[in-house]
Amino acid sequence: MSKASLHVLKNGLRVVLVPCEAESVAFGLFVASGSRHERAAEAGVSHLIEHMLFKGTPSRTQLDITHAIEGRGGNFNAFTSEESTCYYAHLPSEYLAEAVEILSDMYLNASIAADEFAKEKQVVIEEIKMYADDPDAVAAENLQRAMFPENTLGAPVAGSPKSLAPMTPAMLRRYIKTHYLPQNTIAVMAGSFDESAALELANLYLGPRRTRRNAPGFEPVDFAVPPAKEVKAAKDVVQTQLAVGYRTFGIRDGRKYAATVMDAVLGRGMSSRLFQEVRERKGLSYDISSRMQFFADAGMFTVTAGLDGAKLDLAMKTIDREFERIRSKRVSADELRRTKEFLVGNFRISHEKVTSKMFYYGSTMLSFGRLVEPAEQIDGICGVTAAGVRAVAQAILAEGNRSISLVVPRK
Repeated sequence: MSKASLHVLKNGLRVVLVPCEAESVAFGLFVASGSRHERAAEAGVSHLIEHMLFKGTPSRTQLDITHAIEGRGGNFNAFTSEESTCYYAHLPSEYLAEAVEILSDMYLNASIAADEFAKEKQVVIEEIKMYADDPDAVAAENLQRAMFPENTLGAPVAGSPKSLAPMTPAMLRRYIKTHYLPQNTIAVMAGSFDESAALELANLYLGPRRTRRNAPGFEPVDFAVPPAKEVKAAKDVVQTQLAVGYRTFGIRDGRKYAATVMDAVLGRGMSSRLFQEVRERKGLSYDISSRMQFFADAGMFTVTAGLDGAKLDLAMKTIDREFERIRSKRVSADELRRTKEFLVGNFRISHEKVTSKMFYYGSTMLSFGRLVEPAEQIDGICGVTAAGVRAVAQAILAEGNRSISLVVPRK
């Protein structure tokens, strides 16, 4: 595992350097601004900004940016989530300077030209429609809205055609001015590079340009507001798509490691309990899996499956039986050992990639405000006990805490 170092520029922007043996380098800019930070009239603006930053700057066209990265054998992309937006590039190691210069130019100087804006807004609307045709995506989006009914954490990250329609380039520029601030941004470089030269690049392209001010926060989840019990959507599909969700605590809660192990026992991989019971023994679904996701102040544990609607009741009974088993009985020593080895091994293998290192340090810096070395995460998983898994299962898998989302055939 590589040893990372943290550096803070004079304007407050934090830079994480993760040197390691590799043929390439990954550079990412992580901004602590996502759909949770938006007001109702701004729904989807963070995601739209993500798209527009690739459309050019005063010194570069969209094609210039693409040629500069892809023309050197690299790739670049971005994503927006509930709490952050990330822009990144992955190139051969000798092109780190180009990656830092180009992404910094996009981050600081995006043109947001009116003609490009009009076209890209329509592209995002088509993206929203595309996911509306995907039953998995519809079930997941409806489930999150049901789990967090009065909080922006339940709002779609991309917004809606209705919320995007009145947006203007000026609105995006105002949002960038108040959210894309140095102290709200993490820069991460991972791969093969000289550390002092890399820090000079960060200072050169991301150093003092803007004054310090506080970025807007978001409304915390009010756990006193109950989740919706069930939501259902009818689509032109053959299968019924099932999504079951439970609200949890946030990422800073010490029980997150036990919750992660519980998730893996129940639904991570083909040896998990749900996969074995629902698919292998009863043949109710081609694929069933679970996911534990943490945010700053809350989280969610979800189980998803596609199945014949006539078998839905049996599938739910089977899932509930496994929930009750992990709540009432301790995981055996052998299953606990295998699960922890699965999680640790998966984590270590993923860290062989420079892009994985970049994402890890960027996301953990945003979540904790400090460097979190991989060893800390591994020790946290290794320290989980059977009693800890049972206790966290009892805390999370409570009937009153559950939401169910279904996408069913229209007929």
